[in-house]
Amino acid sequence: MGATIRRERVGTTAGHRGQGPTDVDAYTLDTGEGLAVVVWTYGAQLVEVLVPDRDGRTGNVVVRLPDLDGYQDRAANPYVGSTVGRYCRCVAGGRFRLDGVEHHLDRNDGDHHIHGGALGFDRYVWQAEAERADGALSLRLRLDSPDGDQGYPGALSAEVIYQVSREGTLTFEYRATTTASTIVGLTNHAYWNLAGAGRIDGHLLALNATRAVVFDDELIPLPGPPADLTGGPLDHREPRPIGDRRLDNCFVLDGPDWAARLYDPASGRTMRVVTDQPAVGVYSADGFAGRRRSGICLETGPLPDAPNRDDYPPVRLDPGETYRHRTVHHFSAH
Repeated sequence: MGATIRRERVGTTAGHRGQGPTDVDAYTLDTGEGLAVVVWTYGAQLVEVLVPDRDGRTGNVVVRLPDLDGYQDRAANPYVGSTVGRYCRCVAGGRFRLDGVEHHLDRNDGDHHIHGGALGFDRYVWQAEAERADGALSLRLRLDSPDGDQGYPGALSAEVIYQVSREGTLTFEYRATTTASTIVGLTNHAYWNLAGAGRIDGHLLALNATRAVVFDDELIPLPGPPADLTGGPLDHREPRPIGDRRLDNCFVLDGPDWAARLYDPASGRTMRVVTDQPAVGVYSADGFAGRRRSGICLETGPLPDAPNRDDYPPVRLDPGETYRHRTVHHFSAH
């Protein structure tokens, strides 16, 4: 069986003040050689990633919700598989300063802003176009965010490309341009479970990181450098079981060679993550109502509250520039 691209209608959104009722499509990118993904235009979200186990049996390795209503219900949907922006992670106090001007963002997490606000990119239907190129299948999704959206300056044109290859890779590529100086940081919020079901406690996790951000009790970074993890419980340079530990941390990557490796001994599936971003957020879904510890997030991207931290890698985007982010997931089984 050869590679195929399929499109089907999922339903129609309820609409909100930023976008009226809009049809939602599901795109299936199937390599015909084991790896296939399903992406919905609502939230530009990753709904299924179908990967063979060591015995050749294919299973979905990301958590999904049952229907469109579930994805639209914020209480039931903690960003499951969504493309998150304009700025993923937190912005302390819901404000930041650019060129002497203070900008106030939507405060959707107590006093703080997180994952783009109450009407972030995960709440919109994106425009989609599927294509084949160089033996790979791609889905290009686009969204235009107006000046002032959720408090952000500049009209932003954002794009995410999902690409699957016969070699067993799934790539996320993000791009954005702006009409005025602003901040940008996009990521994907998939909950990975290489067993296909159950809890992720038995997975082994390795991270290319010897440092992690130090948070206060509201998950806002404290002043000072990231903490040294060497020899401690968060030192995952070598694979170690996740167990029943609660993980909700942002790890600063030691280099671009690799970011994370996740392995499920029961199925034999391995996922290796490579990124050009400075950090990976790791969350064990302990707060996922009704689905606690059903998956683990590995969110590559900028550091939390970077718009307010001169000591973090910059997240500023100016007119004439293009924001870029590339993350590759390599799947195998043994």
